[in-house]
Amino acid sequence: MTELATLKPTHFDWQVENRIATIRLARPERKNPLTFESYAELRDTFRALPYATDVDVVIFASNGGNFCSGGDVHEIIGPLVDMNMTDLLAFTRMTGDLVKAMIGCHKPVIAAVDGVCVGAGAIIAMASDMRLATEQAKCAFLFTRVGLAGCDMGACAMLPRIIGQGRAAELLYTGRSMSADEGHAWGFWNAVHPTADALDDAARTLAERLAAGPTFAHGITKTQINQEWNMGLEQAIEAEAQAQAICMQTGDFERAYRAFAARETPVFKGD
Repeated sequence: MTELATLKPTHFDWQVENRIATIRLARPERKNPLTFESYAELRDTFRALPYATDVDVVIFASNGGNFCSGGDVHEIIGPLVDMNMTDLLAFTRMTGDLVKAMIGCHKPVIAAVDGVCVGAGAIIAMASDMRLATEQAKCAFLFTRVGLAGCDMGACAMLPRIIGQGRAAELLYTGRSMSADEGHAWGFWNAVHPTADALDDAARTLAERLAAGPTFAHGITKTQINQEWNMGLEQAIEAEAQAQAICMQTGDFERAYRAFAARETPVFKGD
């Protein structure tokens, strides 16, 4: 087990306050593109989160009016053109590992998206558990526009589950931008807010609500949501029976019972 409040990343801003970690990519002048190094550092940070004793919720926030412009054209796209197949596969596996790490971090992840959210940025939003946006958010899975397939970092598996097969197919084939209103109507955004300040406030309020809840049980919920993709109904019901029995042995379950019996509000401790 470890504490991550003192983490000092090189390629993104990291802040932990009241058990809520906030990530902001650190290149707002370029609309926050990703590099080989930032991919790896984000992956390693999310891999460390299951063992963090001081973080219960993560906000992946925007910076300088934008979320993420995807892979840096000069620092990623250019070098990829000259790589051999072995190196290319190592890169695409690393980017996929970031999504795996986000899914497996055992903490709820809230994407708070303002402005540009394209390419790998759209994937990061997609891989988050909940997604909030401003009216100015522009989200695009634009891989086909650079000559690549739409099947990047799990998009063909995850996006249809969120917005439906036909809508996902349109976005992945065309690479066009999805407006905030479209994304909200389709269920990609949980909510749309008028300004960046309102977005930040809403993300923080949601994160505080989650951090005040039964955080051990939240981790179980996240695990089940993701693992049950590949289960039949009978398997899912059995898995949930086992998961719920585990949660019934926690202190938070007993605290909730005693608080409700006393007509008090339960105070959860995450154990």
